[in-house]
Amino acid sequence: MSNDEIFAAAYREHYWAVSRYVARRLDGRTGEVEEVVAEVFTVAWRRRADLPPSPLPWLYGVARNCLANTVRGHGRRRRLVDRLGNDDTAHGRHIAAGPEADTPGAWVHEALARLSTADQEVLRLTAWEELAVDEVAVALGCGRRAAAMRLHRARRRLRAEIDRMCPEATADTHCVKGVGHG
Repeated sequence: MSNDEIFAAAYREHYWAVSRYVARRLDGRTGEVEEVVAEVFTVAWRRRADLPPSPLPWLYGVARNCLANTVRGHGRRRRLVDRLGNDDTAHGRHIAAGPEADTPGAWVHEALARLSTADQEVLRLTAWEELAVDEVAVALGCGRRAAAMRLHRARRRLRAEIDRMCPEATADTHCVKGVGHG
């Protein structure tokens, strides 16, 4: 198979997985998701000779880098808007939390959000993307042992964060405010 055919097969097979990966990290901002996914596959096209036999973890690694660029761009734009004094509060608008704030399991997302970006990513790769440790290593650009250690430590920190959010809860109970172990 030629490099072009290998790329085409990877695109067909993994487009939706990469799209879901990006969408979950951008909270479904559709226009941005499409831009980032296009960037991921543009990089993959340019580097089609480097595509591994199992390209999905590699594509997730490319997506991580593309997302990092997008986040940096948002930060630059936000700082510019702040300097110009055009933020939402300056216009008397207040953005309230949406109904999803009270959804079941929101406490898990809250605990996850309190972790470092690196911990969040290794946990998401295993839980959301259902990658094995070997695949996580490819996506993170590290060795298998390093990936396994990162995952172990991230899980331990997540458990500690959940315990901190709800110290009186046991494995079988829930906190009064909906935070607990599940």
